[in-house]
Amino acid sequence: MKPSRLLLIWLAILLAVGTLLGTVQALDIQTPASLPAINWGLLLALLVLALLDAVRLRRMPSPRVQRQMPGSLALGRWSEVRLQVSHVFSEPLTLEMFDHVPQGLSFENLPLSVALQPGQFSEVGYRLRPLSRGHFTFAHCEVNLPSPLGLWSGKRLLDVPGDIRVYPDFAKLYGGQLLAVDNRLSQLGVRQRQRRGLGLEFHQLREFREGDSLRQIDWKATARQRTPIAREYEDERDQQIIFMLDCGRSMRSQDDELSHFDHALNACLLLSHVALRQGDAVGLSTFASDRPRYLAPVKGTGYLNVLLNSVYDLDSTQRTADYQAAANQILAKQKRRALVILITHLRDEDDDNLLNAVKRLSVRHRVLVASLRETVLDEIRQCPVETLDEALAYCSVVDYLNASVQRHEHLIAHGVAVLEARPGELGAGLVTQYLSWKKAAAL
Repeated sequence: MKPSRLLLIWLAILLAVGTLLGTVQALDIQTPASLPAINWGLLLALLVLALLDAVRLRRMPSPRVQRQMPGSLALGRWSEVRLQVSHVFSEPLTLEMFDHVPQGLSFENLPLSVALQPGQFSEVGYRLRPLSRGHFTFAHCEVNLPSPLGLWSGKRLLDVPGDIRVYPDFAKLYGGQLLAVDNRLSQLGVRQRQRRGLGLEFHQLREFREGDSLRQIDWKATARQRTPIAREYEDERDQQIIFMLDCGRSMRSQDDELSHFDHALNACLLLSHVALRQGDAVGLSTFASDRPRYLAPVKGTGYLNVLLNSVYDLDSTQRTADYQAAANQILAKQKRRALVILITHLRDEDDDNLLNAVKRLSVRHRVLVASLRETVLDEIRQCPVETLDEALAYCSVVDYLNASVQRHEHLIAHGVAVLEARPGELGAGLVTQYLSWKKAAAL
């Protein structure tokens, strides 16, 4: 409980008047003898009223608050939270509210001012924006309740529990729905290449059309129908894709609001969505994390929800990536041939460890190493050089990029497929490579 502005103003006025009267008396200036008594009487009356008002405030019941918010939020997107206030007050009053938002969520329009009317409930809202993924718990809502005479303000900490999950920002992909993968993926920067051969799985028989190859003709069906009949094939289905996601310290770099790890996670979900719609199975294996996770490959578009619920609280750590241990986990649990996509951030010290792990995986699986490149490096390289500091920064970046190219060429020379991309372009690059290999039946 604390004094309100009204009480402080009245105290300041009466004390100022008392001080002025005392000064006048000290200077032997004639004043009515009743003025000091009146001033002290008013001061005493104010103190009595303040005491009674404080007692009434303590006896006032707290309002009831209910928080209404979505069951889940998308990382970096604004959402609205509504607070519904009900009460039993017989007089209208205005109170201040502040919802205790968990760390990791930013907010706007707090604190809130709520006008309460007798016999009615009020509803106010504020905006919430997640800064990190995971599970967040709301515990309290703070209410500053004015006293009946407005001389005091009492803080009430109300228990308003609530839980919310923050998922990767996959909503924009659902907004487009990706209904026609062949057409819509180009909007995401995905480039599909022309089929160089035919799919491996038979789909149906149909009439021969212009542009079909002679190898597609089914001669028996042609003889029966006495018209050219062609076989139609489709891309091979029932492939398996496993993401090896590095959760180590190299993935903690941050170019914008999202870390490299968040971009890698979004890329995994994008390709998972495309692959599941193509009829392939998708799995996930993490390494260098506090709690390593493994999800066996499963088919079906509904499996994407399982992936989201399994990875929404994943985060990068300070651990060093152990590629050999990660390869051992895949080899022990994945017996069937699969496309293994290793997403990491290659460093100088990773060359031998990574190469040996990929060689072991390549004996049984098709392996793609996807490495992230900092966006700021390209920005520095493209900036004009005018000062010594800018020249030193430019030379350092060029030297670093040249070393990165050498690392990739070293892997490629040993037969390792490598994809390097900036964080925001990783998803489109992975989908492009996946579709290219699938069209060529190279998975």
